[in-house]
Amino acid sequence: MRWLTKLPHSIRSASGLEWALWRKLPLIALVGTVLPLLGLALYHAFAEAATPAEARALQLAEYIVFGVIVFHWTLVITAAIGCVVVMVMKGPGYVADGLEVSHSDQPRADL
Repeated sequence: MRWLTKLPHSIRSASGLEWALWRKLPLIALVGTVLPLLGLALYHAFAEAATPAEARALQLAEYIVFGVIVFHWTLVITAAIGCVVVMVMKGPGYVADGLEVSHSDQPRADL
């Protein structure tokens, strides 16, 4: 038995926003990672950690940038999963595993 057998005469839906977004996701991920890191690098370049309060502010900025990057990555991964789901749903139909149900067309009298 072949797995993922296409249904005969199944129709594929036209592609839409999912493919445009799918192609832009690597750039979105890269830009969303580089921009916060660039801002942190500029903050490190112009800030002086002369006092403990300034050193704490630098460390807090690092934690915030790390959180922003991780949050951005989760958004990109979520969007990628959504694109894949839409692509699969718009694709051709496939035959599911058929199970014989004894009372589907003729219900049994004892039920």
